[in-house]
Amino acid sequence: MKRRRVISRTPEIVLGLIGSVGGIFSGSFLILLRSIDVANASFLGIMAILASLLALLSTCYVNKKTEIAGVGFIIATMFVILGSDYINIISALFLLAAGMSALFRK
Repeated sequence: MKRRRVISRTPEIVLGLIGSVGGIFSGSFLILLRSIDVANASFLGIMAILASLLALLSTCYVNKKTEIAGVGFIIATMFVILGSDYINIISALFLLAAGMSALFRK
Protein backbone atom coordinates (compact mmCIF):
# COMPACT_ATOMS: atom_id res chain seq x y z
CA MET A 1 0.00 0.00 0.00
CA LYS A 2 1.39 3.37 -1.03
CA ARG A 3 1.57 6.18 1.40
CA ARG A 4 -0.18 9.25 0.22
CA ARG A 5 1.51 12.55 0.94
CA VAL A 6 -0.88 15.15 2.29
CA ILE A 7 -0.04 18.76 1.48
CA SER A 8 -1.18 21.42 3.89
CA ARG A 9 -2.83 24.32 2.09
CA THR A 10 -2.76 26.66 5.09
CA PRO A 11 -0.51 29.30 3.42
CA GLU A 12 -2.90 29.61 0.47
CA ILE A 13 -5.86 29.94 2.81
CA VAL A 14 -4.17 32.62 4.92
CA LEU A 15 -2.92 34.61 1.91
CA GLY A 16 -6.32 34.35 0.23
CA LEU A 17 -8.14 35.56 3.33
CA ILE A 18 -5.78 38.50 3.84
CA GLY A 19 -6.03 39.49 0.19
CA SER A 20 -9.80 39.20 -0.03
CA VAL A 21 -10.46 41.10 3.20
CA GLY A 22 -8.06 43.83 2.06
CA GLY A 23 -9.83 44.03 -1.28
CA ILE A 24 -13.22 44.36 0.38
CA PHE A 25 -11.93 47.18 2.57
CA SER A 26 -10.35 49.06 -0.33
CA GLY A 27 -13.50 48.68 -2.44
CA SER A 28 -15.57 49.99 0.44
CA PHE A 29 -13.15 52.90 0.80
CA LEU A 30 -13.59 53.78 -2.87
CA ILE A 31 -17.37 53.69 -2.51
CA LEU A 32 -17.04 55.94 0.55
CA LEU A 33 -14.97 58.40 -1.48
CA ARG A 34 -17.69 58.44 -4.11
CA SER A 35 -20.37 59.10 -1.50
CA ILE A 36 -18.58 62.25 -0.32
CA ASP A 37 -18.05 63.21 -3.98
CA VAL A 38 -14.26 63.09 -3.95
CA ALA A 39 -13.82 60.68 -6.82
CA ASN A 40 -15.90 58.94 -9.44
CA ALA A 41 -15.04 55.51 -8.13
CA SER A 42 -18.26 53.69 -7.23
CA PHE A 43 -18.06 51.25 -10.17
CA LEU A 44 -14.40 50.55 -9.43
CA GLY A 45 -15.20 49.92 -5.78
CA ILE A 46 -18.00 47.50 -6.65
CA MET A 47 -15.70 45.67 -9.06
CA ALA A 48 -13.00 45.36 -6.37
CA ILE A 49 -15.54 44.02 -3.87
CA LEU A 50 -16.87 41.44 -6.35
CA ALA A 51 -13.34 40.32 -7.19
CA SER A 52 -12.56 40.00 -3.49
CA LEU A 53 -15.66 37.86 -3.05
CA LEU A 54 -14.37 35.64 -5.87
CA ALA A 55 -11.09 35.35 -3.95
CA LEU A 56 -13.00 34.47 -0.80
CA LEU A 57 -14.88 31.77 -2.71
CA SER A 58 -11.57 30.48 -4.09
CA THR A 59 -10.26 30.28 -0.53
CA CYS A 60 -13.11 27.91 0.30
CA TYR A 61 -12.12 25.60 -2.59
CA VAL A 62 -8.36 25.45 -1.95
CA ASN A 63 -8.46 22.09 -0.20
CA LYS A 64 -10.88 20.46 -2.65
CA LYS A 65 -9.99 21.78 -6.11
CA THR A 66 -6.62 23.45 -5.88
CA GLU A 67 -6.15 24.27 -9.57
CA ILE A 68 -9.55 25.94 -9.89
CA ALA A 69 -8.90 27.93 -6.72
CA GLY A 70 -5.51 29.06 -8.07
CA VAL A 71 -7.07 30.29 -11.30
CA GLY A 72 -9.78 32.05 -9.27
CA PHE A 73 -7.11 33.80 -7.19
CA ILE A 74 -5.29 35.02 -10.30
CA ILE A 75 -8.50 36.28 -11.95
CA ALA A 76 -9.44 38.03 -8.71
CA THR A 77 -5.96 39.60 -8.61
CA MET A 78 -6.43 41.16 -12.03
CA PHE A 79 -9.84 42.57 -11.19
CA VAL A 80 -8.76 43.82 -7.75
CA ILE A 81 -5.91 45.75 -9.34
CA LEU A 82 -8.16 47.23 -12.02
CA GLY A 83 -11.10 47.78 -9.71
CA SER A 84 -9.35 49.43 -6.83
CA ASP A 85 -7.63 52.02 -9.01
CA TYR A 86 -4.17 50.87 -7.89
CA ILE A 87 -4.92 51.55 -4.21
CA ASN A 88 -4.92 47.87 -3.39
CA ILE A 89 -1.59 46.63 -4.72
CA ILE A 90 -0.67 44.95 -1.42
CA SER A 91 -3.88 42.96 -1.31
CA ALA A 92 -3.41 41.99 -4.95
CA LEU A 93 0.10 40.74 -4.16
CA PHE A 94 -1.33 38.49 -1.43
CA LEU A 95 -3.89 37.11 -3.87
CA LEU A 96 -1.26 36.58 -6.55
CA ALA A 97 0.99 34.73 -4.10
CA ALA A 98 -1.95 32.54 -3.05
CA GLY A 99 -2.82 31.78 -6.67
CA MET A 100 0.72 30.94 -7.71
CA SER A 101 1.22 28.82 -4.63
CA ALA A 102 -2.02 26.95 -5.23
CA LEU A 103 -1.13 26.26 -8.84
CA PHE A 104 2.55 25.34 -8.57
CA ARG A 105 3.08 23.87 -5.10
CA LYS A 106 3.09 20.08 -5.13
